[in-house]
Amino acid sequence: MTRSNASTVSPLRPTGVDPISVLDSPDKIKGLVCRECHREYPAQPIYVCEHCFGPLEVQYRYGDIQTHISREKIAAGPHNLWRYIDLLPVSPRTLVNLQAGCSPMIAATHLGRKLGLKNLFLKNDAINPTHSFKDRVVSCAASKALEFGFTTLSCASTGNLANATAAAAAKAGLQCVIFIPDNLEPGKIIGTIIYGAHLIKVKGNYDDVNRLCSEIAGKYRWAFVNVNLRPYYAEGSKTLGYETVEQLGWSYPDHVVVPVASGSLLTKIYKGFTEFHKIGLMDKAPHTRFSAAQASGCNPVVHAITQNHDYITPVKPITIAKSLAIGNPADGFYAKEVVKQTGGAGAEASDTEIVAAIELLAETEGIFTETAGGVTIAALKKLCAEGQISKNDLTVAYITGVGYKTQEAVAHIGTRAYSCAANLKAFEELNIVK
Repeated sequence: MTRSNASTVSPLRPTGVDPISVLDSPDKIKGLVCRECHREYPAQPIYVCEHCFGPLEVQYRYGDIQTHISREKIAAGPHNLWRYIDLLPVSPRTLVNLQAGCSPMIAATHLGRKLGLKNLFLKNDAINPTHSFKDRVVSCAASKALEFGFTTLSCASTGNLANATAAAAAKAGLQCVIFIPDNLEPGKIIGTIIYGAHLIKVKGNYDDVNRLCSEIAGKYRWAFVNVNLRPYYAEGSKTLGYETVEQLGWSYPDHVVVPVASGSLLTKIYKGFTEFHKIGLMDKAPHTRFSAAQASGCNPVVHAITQNHDYITPVKPITIAKSLAIGNPADGFYAKEVVKQTGGAGAEASDTEIVAAIELLAETEGIFTETAGGVTIAALKKLCAEGQISKNDLTVAYITGVGYKTQEAVAHIGTRAYSCAANLKAFEELNIVK
């Protein structure tokens, strides 16, 4: 496809996963490796290096994977994230399949015209089963929980992860206990309890919740998707990178704008791009510039980028973008480094700008996003105004959640509704038809 006439792209043929044709976990996974000191560990439910306390990451046998994978095999795979199972740390024997992934890549012509961009695309992950990209990461984590023999699935969440974890636990037949800050939006609370999960509202912010969950994970044999299963969980985000390349006709975008909470999403999309080159599916290494989007009330990564700091300073979140409200981001440093290495930038958005961006996206492209998507679009707008993104750049902005979960942020627009009596004269007196 060409940059000028591409539209919604999803040439993905549904089919089943053939367990004979995929690499099983013991073959494709070498183990875990510390991202700091590079010590190696077996592929177990652990997440931190016992020597330097650095985060652990899945280590693959890329040479073996390269002999089993091809563009044709991916194209013949299922219409969900499991089309990339050869590059994911799970066994085909324990897949928890909610049909997450393969979200549309949409040519945003109207929004692009507003922003001065000729080749703007939106990767709309709000169409996933629980309406956020978290269904991808939880699919990996829940599958791994079954593989390890856990019976309880759990997480610390700002809302979207709670929904995804509860749904996956129901599908997998696992008990589920969810921990959230006590000030989350009602839509996200209902969207967790409906799946039968035990929901615990913790007095404090996400960082307080996460500390509590780390303590519980150390005492109870529970599968915390973003604690002891974090190395496997995070790999699910790579599929957004894989799909981006595939849906753009096996090419890299020039620029991407990614919302940042923990920082993991940005780093894993980047990893997905580089892995396709590493295993020979792409001839050249990615040239894509990565830019980070955060709310002004929770901006530790963007602050480090714009101030050119080598460190991340934790903050206390105060923002309507609760799904991005992580003041001490676990992967913040690594996200900052990806932005720096790729020549990207960082931009932040105030609450007022977030709401305006939600409305702008809905009015131009018919997509109702949650507050995190408002952050992405507001940041995209600023990056364009600053000249960080050129008008001819093939640009992809990631929409990670649906607006129906955060309606409180735009409740004021309800006052714009008209009212009239049930007759033609009353309607015409409104004078809304030009």
